[in-house]
Amino acid sequence: MMKVMGAVREPGGSRGVRGGPLRDMTDPGTYRAAAYVLLTLPVGALVAVLLTVVVAGGLLTLPVLIGAPALVGAVWLVGALGDVQRWMAGVLGVSFARRLPASYAGVLAWLGAQLASPVTYRTLLFHVVQLPLGLLCWLVLVTLMIVALMGLAAPAWALGSAVPIVWNEWTVQPGPVAVAGLMLVGLGTLIVTAGVLNLMGRMWTRLAAALLPLDAGDEAARREVIALRRAAGRVALGDDLNATLGDLTTQACAASTAARVTLHARDGTLWASSSSDAWADAEAGPVGDVPDTALPQPGEANVLPWPDGGLMAVLPVSLPASAGTLEGVTLRARYRPGVRPGADELAFLLSIADHAGTALHAAQLIERAGARAGEQERARLARELHDSVAQALYGITLGAKTARATLERDPARTLQSLDYTIRLAEGGVSEMKALLFSLRPDALEEGGLIAALTQHAHALEARHGLQVHADLRREPDLAPDVQAAAYRVAQEALHNVVKHARAAQVWVSLVQDGPHVTLTVRDDGRGFDPQAQGRGTLGQRSMRERAAGAGGTLTVQSGADGMAGTTVTLTLPALAPLTLPARGSA
Repeated sequence: MMKVMGAVREPGGSRGVRGGPLRDMTDPGTYRAAAYVLLTLPVGALVAVLLTVVVAGGLLTLPVLIGAPALVGAVWLVGALGDVQRWMAGVLGVSFARRLPASYAGVLAWLGAQLASPVTYRTLLFHVVQLPLGLLCWLVLVTLMIVALMGLAAPAWALGSAVPIVWNEWTVQPGPVAVAGLMLVGLGTLIVTAGVLNLMGRMWTRLAAALLPLDAGDEAARREVIALRRAAGRVALGDDLNATLGDLTTQACAASTAARVTLHARDGTLWASSSSDAWADAEAGPVGDVPDTALPQPGEANVLPWPDGGLMAVLPVSLPASAGTLEGVTLRARYRPGVRPGADELAFLLSIADHAGTALHAAQLIERAGARAGEQERARLARELHDSVAQALYGITLGAKTARATLERDPARTLQSLDYTIRLAEGGVSEMKALLFSLRPDALEEGGLIAALTQHAHALEARHGLQVHADLRREPDLAPDVQAAAYRVAQEALHNVVKHARAAQVWVSLVQDGPHVTLTVRDDGRGFDPQAQGRGTLGQRSMRERAAGAGGTLTVQSGADGMAGTTVTLTLPALAPLTLPARGSA
């Protein structure tokens, strides 16, 4: 839905208020209009001559079969000269969407499409009216310039002339006052000429915007479909919010007739902007100065008049209620004077605004999830420190106090307390190293799987008094993600030993045999029935999922009588060795 706020003022309608009578003389648009008006007569004459010669020649030679190609050429010439007219309209600041390349299906198909297209007839109408309208503009400007020059040059031809001016029965000998009046008339005419030039520029702008645009049907639809497809892909990628929003505004500007598309917060803060041209930077002015009363309702677009004669389309960015602080975000499109968006284009911009809302909401959800994950990680770290290092430090404190109390009366017990304190300190150091190791995402890549398992084994020995037999020889050839899966499976298996098995000894081995790497964790504690539902089932499922995700297999063997211990075996694929080409081979 399109909603127009208030009456659209004529382009430049507020310039007199802001700049006074001399505003038109200092406005760059006046000189652009002058350049365009100067081009209209010669270009219009050239276009008229070319079309007249080709069409007349084609009609006269039609009986001898030469005229048919000439008439086809005349149809092509109308479109080609129309492209020249569109390029020339850029002097006035009018831009047109580029013609998308179409597939060539033959001369007859092309000729039928051209004759059926309203663009051909609108362009031909512009060619027809350009010459007489340009001639009229020239006559008006030449007359005004003659009057202005005569008035400004009055001191040269009036004061220096010995011949009086005779008009009917009146004989006038110009004096200084009359010459000053003539100069004021010349200056006023010059100011009027600037205003007339500006008026002519607006007239040619509206004429070009009305007759020269390409077909707004298929061409615009194709551009909008391409832009929406690219926008959807960018939002789905969602790697960088700023880049995503910037790409959305760029796509919106490229597929529409807007000179600039921007995205703003409710307070007018600029979030993203399309790549603008010189006009958008110099003429558009601040795009955030939109009153709250002009903010559109969901699903609507407000088209507002702008002081330079252009338009501003304000479109809401649709966000769910849970977005909270993101309410009031708007997409804003600036249009040049003489260019007005249609309902289809506003519907397209609303779709782009919806994509921007999706990107903003997704970024907000990701930020919330990251904050939540950080809180959960801090809570887990606090539990780990409390269960391991804090308990070890508390035990060290007790051992040190006991040693100090028995130092003089019972030296043997003091030595026992010191040995206990040293073991707790070593255990705390191992626990802290293992904890820090698990917190670093690149620790496995830097230290390797052997170092990680060795550190974890030392922590188990120091903290839980287990006797760990580690058969960890050389670093296996594993991909980083497979290496991480092996470490997590070993962690889970050793955790189950401590928590459930009540074992005294644990055997950990890591062996590579050709294309396979085998990790084995075995204990001498209480066994269980792997097929039965009960404690440990969730841990087994987690280990099996990690193994399957890494392309390996996991087997769990345990005695149902509860006395045979448990063996967890993980088999993973090793990296294929890099084969170098034989020397001398191509």
